[in-house]
Formats: sequence, C-alpha cells, structure tokens
Amino acid sequence: MRDFSIEGLIYLIRGQRVMLDQDLAKLYEVETKVLIQSVKRNIKRFPTDFMFLLSFQEVRALRSQFVTSKQRGGRRSAPYAFNEQGVAMLSSVLRSERAIEINVQIIRTFVKLRSLIASNEHIQRRLTELEQKYDGNFRIVFEAIKKLMSETEIPPKRRIGF
Repeated sequence: MRDFSIEGLIYLIRGQRVMLDQDLAKLYEVETKVLIQSVKRNIKRFPTDFMFLLSFQEVRALRSQFVTSKQRGGRRSAPYAFNEQGVAMLSSVLRSERAIEINVQIIRTFVKLRSLIASNEHIQRRLTELEQKYDGNFRIVFEAIKKLMSETEIPPKRRIGF
C-alpha cells in the first residue's frame, strides 16, 4: 500500500488528524472487531488523547461519505478514531508483520502531512508580509488566497445519483 492511498484515509475530526478503526482494520487485514477487541484488552495504552469514540453527529456526517447501512447488516456502534500516537500504539497491540509494515507507512504519511502544513504556515507568513507591503488594491487577491489555504474540517461528500 502506498502513502497516497493512506492519505485519503486520514480525516480531520475535532481538530485532529485521525484514522478510523474500520480503515485501519482493512489496512492491517484484520476484522474491525478484532482490532477493537485488542485495543480494549490493552486500554491503558490508549488514553483519550490517542483515540476517541465518534459522536452521533460525527458518525452522521461521515455516513454520507461511506456506504453504510442504517438498519440491518451495518455497523451497530460508532467508530473509534485514532490519531498519530494511537496508530503508533496499535503496532504494540497488533503484533503481526503486516501491522508493523503498515504502521511504518502510516507514520510516514502523518509526518509528510505535518511537513506540508509547516510549509503552508511558511507560505501564509510570507503572504502576510506581502500583504503589508502592497496597497489595498490587492486585498481581494490576498483574502482569496488565504481562504484557499485555510484548513477546515472535511465536509461530507454529496451523494451522486438518485
């Protein structure tokens, strides 16, 4: 699995970059319930700043992005979200070669995203300097650029079709 596919599995929820239990389970090639069971058996390794259970509203917002059943056959409980530290801790709980390999890739992806954000912050500082240097005629341009660069939580995707 390449880094680019992992990037698509990282969401911004509650101001944190996280991965959902179901996506991690697929990457590790285990069932979601096996992953959660391993976490619950080692709950002391997963404090609330490493993982959290999604709220009803967060699940509803994500539901439109996933094909999940609201009635029979679908997931009955809210997913857990793991931040970078929580994902790193999973490798100590899931002791397979696959888990180690995937964890290395995931951590590299998180590091890459942090680097991109730091680069973005540098660009924002430079933009502010330029904005102060030039007169008000460019204000609209600077505001548009800042709006494009601002980081917001991922809005739910719209349904396509009937």
